[in-house]
Parts: sequence; C-alpha cells; structure tokens
Amino acid sequence: MDEDAFNMAVRKFLKEVGVTSQREIERIVREHKASGDRLKLRMTLTAEGTPLNHVVESEIDVH
Repeated sequence: MDEDAFNMAVRKFLKEVGVTSQREIERIVREHKASGDRLKLRMTLTAEGTPLNHVVESEIDVH
C-alpha cells in the first residue's frame, strides 16, 4: 500500500465530507428548519464490508 496515496485519499474524502456537511447545516438553519437555539448533530462513519461504525455527536448554538 502506498501510504502517501492512501493519506491523500482519506484527506480528500474528509474534506468533501466537511465542506458538504457544513453547507447542509447552514442550509437547514438558514431555511429555519431547525427548532430552538441549539442544533444536535450526529455524524456516523461506516465503511461497507467492515465493522467500522464511528459516531461523533455535538450540539451547536444556532441563534
């Protein structure tokens, strides 16, 4: 396995996840589809054919 190529592929994937996720969070808040002053977020990372199930949860202030 080429470690550099693997590292770059992972970074590219994470960048895409980060950018698209931020856009979706901003859209949902902008369209007033989030109720209250805080937004509970959960991101689940899975990899098909593996036991990977990584969950990250957080709350952000949206007012």
